[in-house]
Amino acid sequence: MAASPLRILHLHSSFSLGGKEVRAVRLMNVWGKRAAHTILSGVPDQLGARDAIEPGIDVAFPQGAPSLTGQSSLRRYRALALYMQRFDLVLSYNWGAMDGVMAHRLFTPLMRLPPLIHHEDGFNSDEADGLKPRRNLFRRIALGSANALVVPSEKLEAIAMHSWKQPPGKVRLIRNGIEVERYERISDPAVIPGLVRTPGKLLVGTLAGLRPVKNLSRLVRAVAAHKDTLQLVIVGDGPERKAILAEAASMGLDDLHLPGFMTNPWQFVGLFDIFGLSSDSEQFPISLVEAMAGGCPVVATDVGDVAQMVASENRPFIVPPGDETAFSLSLGRLAGDAMLRADIGAANREKARHCFLEAGMIAAYAQLYGQAIARPDSLL
Repeated sequence: MAASPLRILHLHSSFSLGGKEVRAVRLMNVWGKRAAHTILSGVPDQLGARDAIEPGIDVAFPQGAPSLTGQSSLRRYRALALYMQRFDLVLSYNWGAMDGVMAHRLFTPLMRLPPLIHHEDGFNSDEADGLKPRRNLFRRIALGSANALVVPSEKLEAIAMHSWKQPPGKVRLIRNGIEVERYERISDPAVIPGLVRTPGKLLVGTLAGLRPVKNLSRLVRAVAAHKDTLQLVIVGDGPERKAILAEAASMGLDDLHLPGFMTNPWQFVGLFDIFGLSSDSEQFPISLVEAMAGGCPVVATDVGDVAQMVASENRPFIVPPGDETAFSLSLGRLAGDAMLRADIGAANREKARHCFLEAGMIAAYAQLYGQAIARPDSLL
């Protein structure tokens, strides 16, 4: 007799498509009927990532569930804890889900609650320049009942142990991985809706949620400095769309293309002659791995593990976040040297093949989640 599906409650800060959502949805799709999912979002109207969930996956977005946000109170925490009792496993993601983690911590001694595993993938703009001491203390207390804390980068691993005082045995470093071989196919320009290539220009592209922490206006300004030779495509959606368009207009960048959210990045990443990553804060961005697998040279801000992720040949083009001149000069140098672009792109693709394969990531998560509920083979 087949085992019943694993009932998983996901607590997301938001469910717009970003790195953590890409990974969570990919795991959901891989596990198929072995799990049933309920997703709560701290921002209930930001559910863009649901479009990437494959048909047939058992997933619910309940309307009447307790809120992940609001005034801290024992009453609200108790409601969250009672709701958790319906599930076999709770997975929480980032600061926006930390009230759920605290509810688990406070009521674990009083209720029969499922194991909880927390995931931290990085910080929003309000902590990009430094962690907040009160949040550090809150995380330290709330994570007391968590079975594990999963991080994708070495920098976050150090933060978890030193700033949040988590024991090394609880912190699990699982690097993001993708299906690298998919990105090695030739891309079709028609895949990006509405894209009209400007003759004679190279294409600078990025994949990002249009949020302040991504600082996409920085990328707009850097490309605008070379607007005679470079065209910019930003794939993603979010609240900063108008601000990005306004910045482009002020810089005279009249061929910027914003196609919105797109699934299946392996179908179009290879179109980019250069990949740009302009964030104020990242840890281990999946979009960077995707660009590397697509054979792109990269200009990026030196945040998180970015400099260690790219091939050694690409590291001179990883610049300090505050140095927009260096960012723009790096774009110009790559734009002017086709052989350099090809060599760096090939080196990045080779590193992706050797270091960032999806199979290892999926196996690590399956093992961790299965062990937490004492059903080690439930997701294998």
